[in-house]
Amino acid sequence: MNTMTTTEMRAAATVGDPRWAAVLARDAVADGQFFYAVETTGVYCRPSCGARPARPENVVFHASAADAERAGFRPCRRCRPDRPPRAEQHAATVAELCRFIEAAQQEPTLDTLAQRSGMSRYHLHRVFKEATGLTPKAYAAAHRARRVREQLGRADTTVTGAIYDAGYNSSGRFYEESNRVLGMTPTAYRAGGADTDIRFAIGQCTLGAILVARSERGVCAIALGDDPDALARELQDRFAQARLVGGDAEFEQWVAKVVGLVEAPGVGLDLPLDVRGTTFQQRVWQALREVPAGRTASYTDIARRIGAPRSVRAVAQACGANTLAVAIPCHRVVRNDGGLSGYRWGVERKRALLEREGGA
Repeated sequence: MNTMTTTEMRAAATVGDPRWAAVLARDAVADGQFFYAVETTGVYCRPSCGARPARPENVVFHASAADAERAGFRPCRRCRPDRPPRAEQHAATVAELCRFIEAAQQEPTLDTLAQRSGMSRYHLHRVFKEATGLTPKAYAAAHRARRVREQLGRADTTVTGAIYDAGYNSSGRFYEESNRVLGMTPTAYRAGGADTDIRFAIGQCTLGAILVARSERGVCAIALGDDPDALARELQDRFAQARLVGGDAEFEQWVAKVVGLVEAPGVGLDLPLDVRGTTFQQRVWQALREVPAGRTASYTDIARRIGAPRSVRAVAQACGANTLAVAIPCHRVVRNDGGLSGYRWGVERKRALLEREGGA
């Protein structure tokens, strides 16, 4: 009868440990969860260390860097396990760069940001996008848009002054993208949407009251609820100075199509949408529209699809900010365990929509 040697038993025990799989995969997600030490070298490392893996019979696992050092091991010079995890270092660097971008009068170049961070251009670009969900350029553009909205809200600033104070090099360049940034001209935005018509109607569907609103650009609101008056007040608050106009016969056809979408959410909506949000929100909403009817995705899945795997919480916030129920199908996003999480228009409505699609 064959018996295993002590070395073979140790190797088998290590190979059977799920932590060994993380070491072989150099899984950065496991960093901070445990450390591994190599008895033949006297060195301990993070799971993501790029060093060649040791023989499994020579590996021992430790819960912390302190435990490894108490056992007599010294930190690896390559992965520096005695320092904060690389993800934390990157997060701190990106946070500092975000503050730098926000304080700059003109958009910093990628070279400037790379030099400030001590990273290469390529590495910085990847790290920044992973942490924020945006490239440095897109983050700067989103910040400029936020600043111009704030400046336009001030009574002591002209429209032109607001545009230049926000960091735009020319008013012409801003006017080219003002509809995307503001949803209207700067003058109309400053007036709180005055002289802008929002056509709307409130009706009933099998999920309760439904409000549909349309701007010149397309459907700008689809809301579900129990109280029609509350839906109308929410629309008024969102477009405080716009003219809210009741729907006519043509608009009633739009409403009928939207109601049809609620009753059969898998058929899609063949109407233009007026989608207003930050660059990050728009990327999330586009990813939601790519989830097929009858299927679901987790917040983590969506974060990965937009190239920002660490931005799960921001993805959830973007789902909550969606104002176009069903047309932008945030009801198809669930928890990692498949459970239904929050929904702006009520979890029971979310459940009903998924059941209608065959996804629950």
